[in-house]
Amino acid sequence: MQDSEWDTAKAASNKKKHKAHGISLSFEEAEEVFFDPYAIEIFDAENSTLKESRFKVLGRVKRQVVVVVVYTPRNGTSRIISARYASPKERQVYYDNF
Repeated sequence: MQDSEWDTAKAASNKKKHKAHGISLSFEEAEEVFFDPYAIEIFDAENSTLKESRFKVLGRVKRQVVVVVVYTPRNGTSRIISARYASPKERQVYYDNF
């Protein structure tokens, strides 16, 4: 697992935007997904460019909630771009891969 980093303004905006049952998802919590041994990582071809590759990780954080984290590898770190709670369909994909 590489170190994680993010833009603090984007992290604050993301936290306000993504809530489930009144609980916000912070980038600090979202980075826990990188420690999930069952996490599913896919290349995000739709949002990648020649200058920046993006990846999506579907996995659980410590409080056992499934989340989706988008990140880009940058200078030896994983730069988190966004994080949100997984949709019901995404949760099913995650649990089907156990």
